[in-house]
Amino acid sequence: MKLQSIYILASAVLLMAFASCKKDLIKTNTDPNSVSVDAFDANNILTATQLYYTGSTDNAIEVEETEIQGAGCMIQHWASTSTYFFGDKYIGAPTSGGWGSFFDHTYTSTIKNAVNLYTITTGKPQYKNLHQIARIIKAMAFERITDVYGDVPYFQAGQAYNKGIYFPKYDKQKDIYADLLKEVEQATDSLDANADKPTGDLFYSQAGDQIGEWKKFGHTLLLRMAMRLTKVDPTTAKTYVTKLQGLTMTSNDDNAIVAHGTNDPLTINRIYRGIGEDGGIQLSGQISKTFIDFLKNNNDPRLPVLSYVYPPDFSPGDDPGGGSSDPADQNGLPNGYDAGNTSHGIQSYLGPPPYLGNINLYSRPSPIIFNATAPTLILTYAESEFLLADAAKRWGIGNTEEHYNNGVRAAMEQLAVFGNAGVISDNDIKTYLSAHPYDDSKGPEMINTQFWACTFFNEYEAWANYRRTGFPVLKAVTYTGSQSPGAIPRRMYYSSVDKQVNTTNYNAAAAAMGGDKIISRMWWDVQ
Repeated sequence: MKLQSIYILASAVLLMAFASCKKDLIKTNTDPNSVSVDAFDANNILTATQLYYTGSTDNAIEVEETEIQGAGCMIQHWASTSTYFFGDKYIGAPTSGGWGSFFDHTYTSTIKNAVNLYTITTGKPQYKNLHQIARIIKAMAFERITDVYGDVPYFQAGQAYNKGIYFPKYDKQKDIYADLLKEVEQATDSLDANADKPTGDLFYSQAGDQIGEWKKFGHTLLLRMAMRLTKVDPTTAKTYVTKLQGLTMTSNDDNAIVAHGTNDPLTINRIYRGIGEDGGIQLSGQISKTFIDFLKNNNDPRLPVLSYVYPPDFSPGDDPGGGSSDPADQNGLPNGYDAGNTSHGIQSYLGPPPYLGNINLYSRPSPIIFNATAPTLILTYAESEFLLADAAKRWGIGNTEEHYNNGVRAAMEQLAVFGNAGVISDNDIKTYLSAHPYDDSKGPEMINTQFWACTFFNEYEAWANYRRTGFPVLKAVTYTGSQSPGAIPRRMYYSSVDKQVNTTNYNAAAAAMGGDKIISRMWWDVQ
C-alpha cells in the first residue's frame, strides 16, 4: 500500500511537471505579435480589398498588361507601336500572358480578399454594415472579371481556404449577373445607418454620412449592372432603372475614390506603377489618335489636363518638365502600326498628319493625372448620369438632356481631384456645352461617346460600355497576325495558367462558348 502511494505520488508529480512543461511550450511557441481570430479586426481586409481592386501588388502587372496594353488599346484610348501592347493590333497567341493576366491576379488578390471578408463577417452583428459592404465589393469585382472573360468561376471561387475547393467550376454569365443584381440590391437595402461604421474604408470613411454614401454607391453600381443587360434583357434593365430613380449618386462628392501614396508597391497608383515606372513600357505607350482627335476637334477643355508631349530627350525617371500641354502640340498615335517601315509601319504612315519622325512627339498621359500619388476613380457621378441619360433615351425614364448635361459637367469637374492643375473653369464647361448641345436624334452616340471620354484610365468599363452600345464609333485595325482581324475583340482569352491547373472546368467553359476565342460574344453582348 505504501509502495502504491509512492507510485501515485510520483505519477501526480510527473503529470504536474508535464502540464507545466506544456504551458511553457505553448507560451514559447506562441507568436506574441499574432492576433487571434476573435481579436482580428475584419476592417483591415476591407482596406486591402479596395486597394487590390485598383491593381495587385505584383507590380500591378495585370493593370499594365490586360487593362492598358489590352482593353485600353482596343477601346482606342491608348496606342503603341510595341508588340507588348497586344490590344493595339489584337495580336498575341491565346497563351500570351497579357490576355489572362487579369484573371490570374484578380482571383488571387481582390476575389480572395472579398470572399474572405464576406465569410468572416457573416452572422456577426458587430460587422452588420461591413458584411453588406463586402457583398457589394465582391459583386463589383466579379462584375469586372465576367465582363472581361464571360463565363468564369463565381459561386465556388475564393473557397479554397474556407471549403477546400481548389478547382472551381465556371458559371454561366447569365447566372452570375442574376446573382450580382440580387446581392447588390439586398446588400444596399440592408445597410443600416444605426449600425457599425467600418474603419479603414478607403472610399467613404471620411464622409459625413458614410453609410448614406455606400447606399448611393450600391444603387449606382446596381444601375451599371442593370444597364449592362440592355441588349439581352431590356425588360429587367428597365425594371431596375425605374426602381433606382433618385437613389444614385447626386454629385461628385459621392464619387468613390482611392487615394494613393508612394509606399510602393502597396499604395502607389497602380496604372503609374504598371506603366510609368517601367521605363521601356512608359516610352512605348501613347494616347490614341482617336481619342486626341475627339478632344481636339471638339475644343474639349480636358485636352491639356489629360495629355502632354514629353521633351524629345525624356528618359524614364526624368522630370517631365519642359514638355507641352498646349492643345496645338497634341498629336495622338494611330492604332495598328508597328515601329517599322512596312505597310503597317508607323514610319510609312501618311496621316494626316504624317509620321512626326520621333515617337516622343506623340501625346502621352499628362503628369497631372499620371503620377505615383494620383487617385483612382472607382465609380463616379458622371458615369451614373450618362447611364441615366441612356435609360431616359431608351424608355423615357427621366430627362435625357438634363442627365446628359449633368454627366458632361461632372466628367470635367471630377478632374479637380488631381489637384489645381486639373480644375476646369465653369466658364469653359458652359462654353463646351453651348457649342455641343444635346441632340436627341444623335442621343445614344452622344451619351455613350461622352461616357467613353470620362472613363479614360478606367479601360475595362470603357470597353464594356462600348460592347454594350456600339459607341463611340471606332474603326477596327487590320494587322498581319491579328487574332481578330478587322474586328475589335469582344472578350479576352482565358488564363493559360488556369487552363493547365483547372483543365476540366476550363474545357467545359470554352466548349460552352464555342471555343476560347476573342471574337466570341458573351451573354449580355448579343448581336
